[in-house]
Amino acid sequence: MTWWCKARAVPLLALAAFGTILTGLAIGNIELPIPVLTGQSGRFLLAHLMTLIPAVTLLYGLGRADIRSTNTAVRHISAWDAALGLLTAGTGMLAAAVCYLALDSDLAVVLGRNQASYVGLALLLHPLVGTQLAAAALSAIPLVLAAGGWRPNGTPEPWAWLLHDAGSALAIAFMTGALVLGAATSITWARPPLRISGR
Repeated sequence: MTWWCKARAVPLLALAAFGTILTGLAIGNIELPIPVLTGQSGRFLLAHLMTLIPAVTLLYGLGRADIRSTNTAVRHISAWDAALGLLTAGTGMLAAAVCYLALDSDLAVVLGRNQASYVGLALLLHPLVGTQLAAAALSAIPLVLAAGGWRPNGTPEPWAWLLHDAGSALAIAFMTGALVLGAATSITWARPPLRISGR
């Protein structure tokens, strides 16, 4: 267990989960200028981009172990990894809930929800495509959604979950689905991840 915690960088992951929420609230409504490809420009906050940090930190920890030795281990490490991802998402949501109650800020809810969604996507993509491709795909998501996720009236498209406000049922449903599918894939996927090579 000690080896697993060190390999997965658990203290760093906990710091990322808490720190992202607190830092996101501290920077508040700082907007990033993103070119819009469709519709009308909406608000894309720096805090929206920051919610990637815990998911990328999780991928960093998952990528530190050799996939073949992990799959042949006596203990079911993939279940531990899924539990770690869910615990990370839960930690971020708990921090967001406390901040919401203390500050009455809808931004806290959005940060916790988006952070948990990214963690779910990280759990889903890591077994399928490996650490590096999963991190690249996650990093592209906010840019794609910010550039193409706006309607002509400036409101987000239904599928652009990242851009939805705190009360969005669609964004909550996406977060829940991402966490459930991600945990299930992490536990059950037995084949090696997809590898892209020049040969």
